[in-house]
Amino acid sequence: MAVYWCSEVIPMAVTALIPVLLLPMFGILESKKVCMQYLKDTNMLFVGGLIVAVAVEHWNLHKRIALRVLLIVGVKPALLMLGFMGVTAFLSMWISNTATTAMMIPIVQAVMEQLNDTEQDLVHAEQHAGQVNPEIELEEKTTMDLASVQGNGHVPNSPAAPHSREETKRISKGMALCVCYAASIGGTATLTGTGPNLVLKGQMNSLFPNNGDVLNFASWFMFAFPNMLLMLTLAWLWLQFSFMGLNFRKTWGCGGQRTTKEKTAYNVIKEELRKLGPISFAEFNVLMLFALLIILWFTRDPGFVPGWATLLFNNTGVEYVTDATVAVFVAFLLFVVPATRPKFCMQEYNEEGKQDPFFPAPLLSWKVVQKQMPWSIVLLLGGGFALAKGSDVSGLSKWLGDQMMPLHSIPPWAIAMILSLLIAVFTECASNVATATLFLPILASMSQSIKINPLYIMIPCTLSTSFAFMLPVATPPNAIVFSYGHLHVSDMAKTGIIMNIIGVLCSTLAINSWGRSIFVLDTFPTWANATRSK
Repeated sequence: MAVYWCSEVIPMAVTALIPVLLLPMFGILESKKVCMQYLKDTNMLFVGGLIVAVAVEHWNLHKRIALRVLLIVGVKPALLMLGFMGVTAFLSMWISNTATTAMMIPIVQAVMEQLNDTEQDLVHAEQHAGQVNPEIELEEKTTMDLASVQGNGHVPNSPAAPHSREETKRISKGMALCVCYAASIGGTATLTGTGPNLVLKGQMNSLFPNNGDVLNFASWFMFAFPNMLLMLTLAWLWLQFSFMGLNFRKTWGCGGQRTTKEKTAYNVIKEELRKLGPISFAEFNVLMLFALLIILWFTRDPGFVPGWATLLFNNTGVEYVTDATVAVFVAFLLFVVPATRPKFCMQEYNEEGKQDPFFPAPLLSWKVVQKQMPWSIVLLLGGGFALAKGSDVSGLSKWLGDQMMPLHSIPPWAIAMILSLLIAVFTECASNVATATLFLPILASMSQSIKINPLYIMIPCTLSTSFAFMLPVATPPNAIVFSYGHLHVSDMAKTGIIMNIIGVLCSTLAINSWGRSIFVLDTFPTWANATRSK
């Protein structure tokens, strides 16, 4: 399955069905026990979260949020990049990284094309002025060159625009890369933001069923969100340094007025927002349900105080209500809440002269969900859980863990960092979900063997599966950005290798600081020491 997932000789979802065929035939697990792994609580959390994401995309709410934030942030080059990264990261926390990138990259493209067109117009205008009076052009050129020498220490190639054409091209590359990198980084902040996080949740529940729900939406967010902010800030500084230079006065425009190019970029974003029109009844309802989902997730079991689920449903010690229950509840409401204002008079007619139905259509129809839902990921998650169950029951996981006993002499932080780097490299040429599925059961067994809290190793390694920054084929957001033609593979590889290092260092810092207190990582927990049920 590892070879098939890495080489993709057959579709990944089909590879995920292999345990249904081979585990019963090899006498490892009964068929009914294998099939039960394909629709666990984690899969339902994924399905519920994705249905909400489909509703957000279907009503274009994500685009409205993105454009509104960009108008607030501003259009100075550094701020524009920060705005693109912040919006992309926020949206990819809730909807798929691929959908976020596919929505954001045309906006980036439109803004950069307008900047380039404006620069060319300025060049033509000044050249035309120069033809009318060459002496004035020569005088202006000399004055500008002298001022530039005094301010920057070199003479610019072209006096006609604030940025040379080459510089605009470099900024375009930086703006494109910032979107795909921010999508991958943003997905790590929530439990439903990207596949590997859900794989970790599922493997923890499968391998350590008595873990006391140590890993839920609230606890993961408390750990991963600060790490995401740190990574995003460092990535922004690195991209700014690589493609713009760290001349803060120039890139931030401190104390200056907006240039013609910046006004044009602002107008492009404003025009895109105007095309969306005022917020519709359906968009408002989706926004309210989206907010309800987040609130219910955070307050279900916040950890520091009893949550609503603990008080109302889980007070007997059995966890009846989980994050999946909340996700499916809100997803269910999307098929009930109307997309238009209800009509209480049967005689009302629409613009086409037809009588409006008394019961308006809901926010989502099953046809829309069926078309946009990535069902293959549900099978992929299930195949991973089945493979892990087979490895556990057969004794393979324990054997692999025992082979790693010599690692006991190495400091735990070093083990976590080395494995994170290894997985960050591996995920460049394999699916991040497949990478997490293959490695996490082995890491869990290794942690048990050397008596380290499994989360201390599994969390940073799970984050590392999302650090696919170097190659266009590493992850769909990279491929989408690369397809627009601004980038070479070398651009992505040179920038991405530093991004990988930034990611591993940030996750190592996070797990050794605030992660220790959130997940109580200093002790080997009793739930990890218990013999796993067969």
